Amino acid sequence: MELLTGFLNIVLHLDVHLLALVQEYGVWIYAILFAIIFAETGLVVAPFLPGDSLLFVTGALCGMGSLELQVLLPLLLLAAFGGDNTNYWVGRLLGLRLLAHATPRFIKHEHLEKTHLFFDKHGGKTIIFARFLPVVRTFAPFVAGVGTMTYRSFVMFSAMGSLAWIGSLTLAGYFFGNIPVIKNNLTLMIVGIILISFIPAILEFIRHRRQAN
Repeated sequence: MELLTGFLNIVLHLDVHLLALVQEYGVWIYAILFAIIFAETGLVVAPFLPGDSLLFVTGALCGMGSLELQVLLPLLLLAAFGGDNTNYWVGRLLGLRLLAHATPRFIKHEHLEKTHLFFDKHGGKTIIFARFLPVVRTFAPFVAGVGTMTYRSFVMFSAMGSLAWIGSLTLAGYFFGNIPVIKNNLTLMIVGIILISFIPAILEFIRHRRQAN
């Protein structure tokens, strides 16, 4: 419980914690941010990492001059694209074996089922849409690799999704994150981003519950 409380505190006060990390680690913060974005999109055991809110806050820090946008933007694009492709090939080469032996603690089958439903509804565009959906964005490349999509199609959708996700949220933070009303209420903004990112998944869940009944 204490660990969960600490994690929530970090997520809800990303601006404070990230600024402290920038001051403490200097240029190494770019490597830390790269690792977080890569892990959230590249490792099926890390869907809990902050993505949308992290991108917005890093963009805001670029607007403050604490980070360099021309360095951060291509680096995070590479992290998102590289994580996606790593996840795809893990699914392609090891997916069935992992699903047969992995415990629910590490790979939750309800997350995989949710991702399969998105593929059934949206096809290849799922890789783009998934970028803006927590949890789904972590499992979509893995499911694609297991057998849903050829790599040629996947890499095109992955590039488009990475550009849309990283570009939109980072630049939104850069241009709007330091507007006084947003800057002074950044915690509420972070909460809002988190809630909005979960709305499509909640609506999908409600729709399937209604169909089941």
